[in-house]
Amino acid sequence: MKRYPMKLKAAVFENIWGGTRLMEEYGIKTDKANAAEAWMLSCNKDGYSVIENGDYAGKTLQDVFEADRSIAGFHDAEFSKFPVLIKFIDARGDLSVQVHPDDTYAQYIGEGDGKTECWYILDCEEDAELIVGFKKEISESEFLDSIAQGTLIDCVQKFKVKKGDFFFIEAGTLHAICSGVLLAEVQQNSNTTYRIFDYNRLDKDGLLRPLRVDDAVQVTRREPYRPSRLPEPPEDIGIGARRTNLVSCEFFISDVLDIYGSAEGTANSSSFVSLLVLEGIGELACAGETMGLTKGESVFIPADCGDFRVAGNLKILETRI
Repeated sequence: MKRYPMKLKAAVFENIWGGTRLMEEYGIKTDKANAAEAWMLSCNKDGYSVIENGDYAGKTLQDVFEADRSIAGFHDAEFSKFPVLIKFIDARGDLSVQVHPDDTYAQYIGEGDGKTECWYILDCEEDAELIVGFKKEISESEFLDSIAQGTLIDCVQKFKVKKGDFFFIEAGTLHAICSGVLLAEVQQNSNTTYRIFDYNRLDKDGLLRPLRVDDAVQVTRREPYRPSRLPEPPEDIGIGARRTNLVSCEFFISDVLDIYGSAEGTANSSSFVSLLVLEGIGELACAGETMGLTKGESVFIPADCGDFRVAGNLKILETRI
């Protein structure tokens, strides 16, 4: 199977809390009223990324992966399916307070994989916040009472955020992205979410969105959020380029590349390389091909594609497994 860098078209999702910045500023194309989420690299059945260039143009990334799993690299052997999902989220309003299970619980109740994720803040309004964890450790009965009485928001831990902040959200961590936050998310390839509280708001059909309180109680860590992984100090990786490792965990490795010249990398046999352009313009040279890069584009470089070079003035989120 031919190996070359593949530009991906996102699967786009409208939601009651979504905004339009991804359409207006990141080049995300959709006829929906908003672009709450753009799945920039997805082999998830709920929304596939489509290849836009080369021999496989028009095919989904999942199609190509199923034809030759080696494009993900030999680290993919540890997973039952393509391991990650990478997305943009534009929260014009507050997302529900929610939690994701780990693999053990999700598989036990027949819902596939769990979901550990991480967030990189692209931009936010002044005084924007995230909800992550609790103010203090609470009991299961206190958790249930706060949900029943509508006082859960009084118990949660809130963090003021700014552009460039990073949060690693392990499965079992209560969380919510709040209004005015624009972020990039790298996560396990799972769409399993247990909604706990949704501000008593109605969906487009005038109905309350369903909650999953019983399951949430089983998996939620009822304690303050303490980051288990923090970004490493930046390192030089070329003439006018720095790499900051955000997270290296059992599911994914994500770095931010700040390029104001050129940077070199390699897609070896161990893993694919995902390049998500967060800011700027430039170009990518790989496998005998050169392509332009601009803000809001997603490129999948298959494993064993070899050396590549990125040049320009860019900020890129790079992900491997």
